[in-house]
Order: sequence, then structure tokens, then C-alpha cells
Amino acid sequence: QVQLVESGGGLVQPGGSLRLSCAASGSFFSLNRMGWYRQAPGNRRELVAFITGGGSTNYADAVKGRFTISRDNAKNTVYLQMNSLKPEDTAVYYCNAFRAGLDYWGKGTLVTISA
Repeated sequence: QVQLVESGGGLVQPGGSLRLSCAASGSFFSLNRMGWYRQAPGNRRELVAFITGGGSTNYADAVKGRFTISRDNAKNTVYLQMNSLKPEDTAVYYCNAFRAGLDYWGKGTLVTISA
């Protein structure tokens, strides 16, 4: 069983930055593929980025060059550094852990980009 708790969301002006954190409970964190997804009002949940246990990363085209996903296995935590934020980045951001064919989700943290 994996429990995930996100933090770091908030209101930021366009062009600003935020760092999201996701703390995971449970054993063998380093084996999890960890990811961030987001869901804007009226839209489907979409992948933002993921990082494998070995540190390989993948990003949605919409965030490449602006967002960086990283993990600290000693702290059982995954991060999403978001720079050059745009209004279209506004969404609830969800942390995801994938292991042994199972998906685990956090409750989400709201990110609002507005002047």
C-alpha cells in the first residue's frame, strides 16, 4: 500500500514558479515509477511528467523545458519544479505512484496561474 500527500500548490502570477512536493509512505519507494498528472476544469486528467526508479524522466510536450521532475529516495519524496508558468497550467495536480501494475493517487493540490 502506498499513500501519497501533495503540497506546494497555490496562486502564482504568469511567469512565476512553484515547486510541488509529494511525500510517499510505504516501503520500497525507490522501486516506484512516480509521476505528476493534472486535471483542469472540464478536462481529462493528463500526464505532466514521470520519473522511473532509475531516474529516467518523461514530460508532456506542453511542459518540456519549463517543468522538472525529480525524486529523493532517501526522503520518499518526488518534486515538480514548475517555471515560466502560464494560465493554461492552472489545474489540480495529482501525484501518482505506479508499481507492480497498480496505480496509487494523492488527493491533489490546486495550482492557479492568474494575474
